[in-house]
Amino acid sequence: MDRTDVDRFVSSADGSQPRRLLGLRQAIALIVGVVIGAGIFKSPSIVAGLSGSAEWMFAMWILGGVISLIGALCYAELTTAYPHPGGDYHFLHRAFGRSTAFLFGWARFAVITTGSIALLAFVFGDYMQQAAPLTMLPAGWGAPAYACAVIVILSIVNLRGLRAGAGTQMWLTLTEIGGLLLLVLAAAIFAEPAAPAAATSTVATAAPVSFGMAMVFVLLTYGGWNEAAYISAELRGGAASMVRALTLSILIITVLYLMVTWACLHVLGMQGMAGSDALAADVMGRAFGSSGEKVISVLVAVSALTSINATMIVGARTGFAMGRDWRQLGRLGQWDEERSSPAVAMTIQCAAALVLVGVGVAFGSGFKAMVEFTAPVFWLFFLLSGLSLFMLRRREPNLPRPFKVPLYPLLPLLFCATCAYMLWSSLSYVYSQSLGGLNAAWIGVAVLASGLLLLLFVRSKAEAPERTHS
Repeated sequence: MDRTDVDRFVSSADGSQPRRLLGLRQAIALIVGVVIGAGIFKSPSIVAGLSGSAEWMFAMWILGGVISLIGALCYAELTTAYPHPGGDYHFLHRAFGRSTAFLFGWARFAVITTGSIALLAFVFGDYMQQAAPLTMLPAGWGAPAYACAVIVILSIVNLRGLRAGAGTQMWLTLTEIGGLLLLVLAAAIFAEPAAPAAATSTVATAAPVSFGMAMVFVLLTYGGWNEAAYISAELRGGAASMVRALTLSILIITVLYLMVTWACLHVLGMQGMAGSDALAADVMGRAFGSSGEKVISVLVAVSALTSINATMIVGARTGFAMGRDWRQLGRLGQWDEERSSPAVAMTIQCAAALVLVGVGVAFGSGFKAMVEFTAPVFWLFFLLSGLSLFMLRRREPNLPRPFKVPLYPLLPLLFCATCAYMLWSSLSYVYSQSLGGLNAAWIGVAVLASGLLLLLFVRSKAEAPERTHS
């Protein structure tokens, strides 16, 4: 092939194009940062309650890492064969057509990415308000003020360019990892271990209470490594760098998760973990008292900050890809050549996240539930991305693939089966919930339906000039 996907992609637009500015360390920092969010401070408690024993608990976290590594290998093939700033959007476009890709892009922009940014900003605001309260503001306004400020500041940083955003991500991720290691050291050195009866109770050899539900929370905590697809066109070193970035990131994340889980088990025991509402705070509190709880508030805030920045970098690139693909959304497809940034898409993403913060202030926990109830939409498109590997191998058998997933088709089938299971589990959970008197399943339907209406509108706009000309 004379030209790569990236070359064909940019040649149809204004000549500007993504450049390969990211190194391996920056890519790892982005992947690790987007994955390790506030979930690691809550999920171990839920998993401990559903595991039945420490052995099963650790086995589940290891299994989560193995499944994530299998998925990462599948994505390594896709990203090296089709390097593109659109990531999953591009894979879905090639495998299933423009309409499917458009619905994915809409869902990602409307809820999956911008909703995640807004929720993470609230997490940041809540914990920063505990650590450094904004007493000059009316009651209840401190957390939203922090949330809005961090969205605006990080958007400005990323509008300065990829180097600025990636450099910030590197320092944030190092700080986050340092905080998690501090938690482990506090448990190992400064905190009294849990009483033997609490750590090795009579349920030590019991089977899991709910293996499936526990794995749902484990895999949610591992979620986000697939965002590496959105930097595939901007990573130096080609296929080898992408494979190394994905593999090393999953290994780092798995080791950190196991260390944090051990720290909590060592200090609190299984029953203490299962009954804790704030695991990390309880561990640090036993090690350093009230000052330790302040430290953990800052650590959670930094984790949220790290995920926000990484999500902004990869999220805006979906809007950019849609703008390049659909003439009616052309402004989204503008690329700042000097800064190597999708400037318009980044700005609109910032504005949309701020609007969602306003929605969150208005609806409170209902907004959080609304975003969480769109999980089936996420897993649906994640499953389709996995299936696209099979579709594209069959449709384009002669395309050079610098990396091929080993044990094909077994590993991709395992990955797709996991996605299908998560889709079923999330559907079961959402169907059993309600929001504002309505079944929560309608939220995902509404997101897809609104995307379908927008798709019809865009298509009608595209066909209008042809009808007028005829």
